[in-house]
Amino acid sequence: MQTAHFENKLVFNHLALLVTDLDRSVAFYKRAFGFKEIVNRTEKEGIRWLSFGDDRELHLISIYESEIKLHKAVHFAFTTDDFDALIQNLESAQIPYGDWPGNQGQINYRADGIKQIFLEDPDGYWLEVNSVGRL
Repeated sequence: MQTAHFENKLVFNHLALLVTDLDRSVAFYKRAFGFKEIVNRTEKEGIRWLSFGDDRELHLISIYESEIKLHKAVHFAFTTDDFDALIQNLESAQIPYGDWPGNQGQINYRADGIKQIFLEDPDGYWLEVNSVGRL
């Protein structure tokens, strides 16, 4: 069977997450990362959209009831050029973070020297923030 050759460049558009408490999740992402709420173009109740820049979005959905259970290996990651300022923001907002083994308040250092932390959102989704681009 021959497959078609796909030459179009795909660009990341959005990530959609199932959440249990929409207001709590929106507040978390605004506090932790400063995401701005944008218009939910679906116009459906129980869905809110946030922007994390460059036409990339986070869609939070609370219209389905389902258990959310994830392992840290399943995560999405952000890169920041001001890692120390992000750490200060998380600490002032009292949002816990840690290294890969789970030591609270600790920073993980990858073999290539990149700093990274891991934290959970209110529904247990794992988030990584790393210092790629600036050490």
